Amino acid sequence: MTTGFIGLRDPDRKIPFPIVNQDTADRLLTGADFDLESLQRDARGDLWFGEEFGPFLLRTDETGKVLQAPIPLPDGTRSPQSPYLAPGETPNLSASKGFEAMAVSRDGWTLYPILEGARVNDPDQRRRVVYEFDVRRAAYTGRTWSFANEDASLAVGDAAVLDGRRILLIERDGGMGPASKIKRLIETDLDQVGSDGYLPRRPVVDLMRIADPRSVSLPARPGEYGVGPLFSFPLQSVETVLPLTGNRVLVANDNNFPGNDGRIAGRPDDTEIITIEVPGLRN
Repeated sequence: MTTGFIGLRDPDRKIPFPIVNQDTADRLLTGADFDLESLQRDARGDLWFGEEFGPFLLRTDETGKVLQAPIPLPDGTRSPQSPYLAPGETPNLSASKGFEAMAVSRDGWTLYPILEGARVNDPDQRRRVVYEFDVRRAAYTGRTWSFANEDASLAVGDAAVLDGRRILLIERDGGMGPASKIKRLIETDLDQVGSDGYLPRRPVVDLMRIADPRSVSLPARPGEYGVGPLFSFPLQSVETVLPLTGNRVLVANDNNFPGNDGRIAGRPDDTEIITIEVPGLRN
């Protein structure tokens, strides 16, 4: 098993705006330059990151070297942190509501980045826009879809293609521990837009109520919440979903260390990774 990491860097100066390590040779990227929230690998092996400051798509090679300038949304969607925000321009996307989720087609040639939140002036604040991006052309196709969360306060935490154009989404609130109410997996299909213009919703897993008949979550630690025969995933930032073989799905959280304590009050959360069996997931 190979372990290690890659550091993202811009030695060829593809990024056209100032970064923290602006005048160094490697130009290593930092969290002050980009807020990277999602990652997919394309058919060539290049890495694509969904980012929230722009929001941007950022492309690197397999070693983490930036290959082209960050790609903004062509419709003018900008967050308060966007380096392209003109003086006096009002951002039309709230902070930290950019590309939290991004799916990739099974052949690796199409990306589906999804806004975590609604645009500021959208009359339907439940709406989350799904974009289509052509990897070969490194450009948006102009095609979009509308997905409606159950409530405007909920976020889309991650997304993954199941098969064809069926996508599995995380829909979640911002609560943790006993205050956490909605953490679930929703299936949708890009080929089945409803008469109302929205994608369909089919809840497939309630992450707050998962059967644990073999008690794999036990024994409980002192003060531990949500373990036992009815297991719960009451962590604030549930932000990873990965379909595995058959009907199994991997789900994980961002523990926002050390700020979250959804599992044991007063103790920083771990990064938890769980595997769930979902009957009928693959039709």
